[in-house]
Amino acid sequence: MVLTQRSNGRRPTLEDVARRSGVSKSTVSRVINGEHRVSAEVADRVRDVIAELGYVPNQAARQLVTHRTGAVAVVAPQPENRLFLDPFFDCLLRGIRRELARHGAQAVLLFLDEPEDYARVTDYLAGGHVDGALLFSLRPGDRLHEMIDKVGLPAVFGGRPLLRDGDSVRGHAYVDGDNRGGARQAVRHLVSLGRRRIATVAGPYDQEHSAAERLAGYRDVLLDASLPDLVERADYTLRGGAGAMAALLDRRPDLDAVFVASDLMASGALQTLRERGLRVPQDVAVVGFDDLASIAEATDPPLTTVRQDVEEMGRLMAGLLMGEGPSEASSVVIPTSLVRRRSA
Repeated sequence: MVLTQRSNGRRPTLEDVARRSGVSKSTVSRVINGEHRVSAEVADRVRDVIAELGYVPNQAARQLVTHRTGAVAVVAPQPENRLFLDPFFDCLLRGIRRELARHGAQAVLLFLDEPEDYARVTDYLAGGHVDGALLFSLRPGDRLHEMIDKVGLPAVFGGRPLLRDGDSVRGHAYVDGDNRGGARQAVRHLVSLGRRRIATVAGPYDQEHSAAERLAGYRDVLLDASLPDLVERADYTLRGGAGAMAALLDRRPDLDAVFVASDLMASGALQTLRERGLRVPQDVAVVGFDDLASIAEATDPPLTTVRQDVEEMGRLMAGLLMGEGPSEASSVVIPTSLVRRRSA
């Protein structure tokens, strides 16, 4: 029978495990902390005794020895209410949480909504509460990477953040999708359908690197096809996509295709097209980006979109932070692919 307490009410201690195993307390500690300076035979014997006694290591004491908290900060520079309404971040966080759980760690969400939040988050990260940080949705010119360098915390970025001079952050790992290549696939598909008045709903000017890359991919193909561009920007929300689509139709009522830089915005664009009495894809073909199943498979008609494995991106971010990447300053760009459904 496995006991978590002895008959006298006292919880099993490290000394109890050492005495029953016939080894020193330091040897037991090495086994608990996964150190390799213990023979396999001794390690197995200690683990058997731990199971027999139901010994639970004191977490605070383990932290003093290992200098690890078992927590990882996930820093999101956007409002909390918006984050939890966005299925992209839901998928990303799912991948992060699952990978951290595999390593026995947990995520701590920190939000940067107001300018004064930076000082608060900096103090928290510098206070030894977490072992590392995962950061995403960084805007061009955001100095969050300087904060990470200042506190000396291991970090991985979701998406390739930009400095003010347009260069990507150096010295930190990041995970990103092939945003430019994916946009090219989307617009090439629209051109192959014979569409010649192709607009785009792009991300906002102050958003992360992905917005600029998706717009650049759109323009690459139109330039190759000698077609004019027609751009309207929105904020990666359903309402933003609906409003941008309305603005595009007001400017160019005869447009026959639109590439939308996120599935959530594409869902809004489809609503506007339906309200204007336009058929999809007969009158206007629509292609989105992300392939979030909760959106792309539920729209009317189902959305043709560029797939990037968002949950895998989150998993890779956490994996790199936990030391499963090729190097501390590595980066990963995951491929994209076009998923054809009925909207284009």
